[in-house]
Amino acid sequence: MPGPTPNLKPYQHAKAGAKPARFDLDKVSPQAKPYSSGDKAADKAAVETLARELDELQNLFYADRRFKLLVVLQGTDTSGKDGTLRGVFGQMSALGVHTVAWKAPTEPERARDYLWRIHQQVPANGEVTVFNRSHYEDVLVPGVNKWITPAQVKERYAHINDFERMLTETGTVVVKFMLHISKDEQRKRLQERLDDPTKRWKFSAGDLEVRKQWKQYQRAYADAISATGTPWAPWTVVPADSKTHRNLMIASVMKQVFESLKLRYPPDDASLKNLKVV
Repeated sequence: MPGPTPNLKPYQHAKAGAKPARFDLDKVSPQAKPYSSGDKAADKAAVETLARELDELQNLFYADRRFKLLVVLQGTDTSGKDGTLRGVFGQMSALGVHTVAWKAPTEPERARDYLWRIHQQVPANGEVTVFNRSHYEDVLVPGVNKWITPAQVKERYAHINDFERMLTETGTVVVKFMLHISKDEQRKRLQERLDDPTKRWKFSAGDLEVRKQWKQYQRAYADAISATGTPWAPWTVVPADSKTHRNLMIASVMKQVFESLKLRYPPDDASLKNLKVV
């Protein structure tokens, strides 16, 4: 089984401010495995154990109802967002977990501010909501494609910081993961999709066009992490070339998040004390 919890500091950023410290994404190796025991079978077993523990913690979270939990999964194509949902969150009860897969905004959504559609999907008390992509797409994509100016990019990140601070100040715990893969690993995964008839539906010719912008998107992600990794909504960069390690690291961090909340069951209703079921 994995050993002691590793130091998260090299993988987390929570220093955004008036002059945010630059997060150097190039210093985080996508092949790194800080949470691995070195034994893949043991790591897979650990993920399964953690998934069951997270299910129990989520049940307690739902009963407690003092908090809301928003989990953001960001990453390039094939970085493993869907796999994370299955491997880490898949055993949680559908009663209190909601997943939102964000696509390009519709015409009615574009007619409003870009956070309008996002705010409608944030969790309620006791709920866990997982964003597969998120509001960050509304800065990353238009920024890389120069549909908005650098000044507008900076402005939107300021909006997002304020939005996430408002969420946290009203009881939402915001946890953000950037799934970090290498360009070569993406090539392999895209080719696997093309070669496998059961996965080909996931492939789009547009994926290859976006791949040509790899360097631009890597810079954009570094900018996003630098600008919006705040004390109230920090980023965790997850080395994700290994799918098993990706799930192990995210599940481990999620367990820490739940446990840090000191969750509790609501107090017993005194009127039920002497009731008997017959």
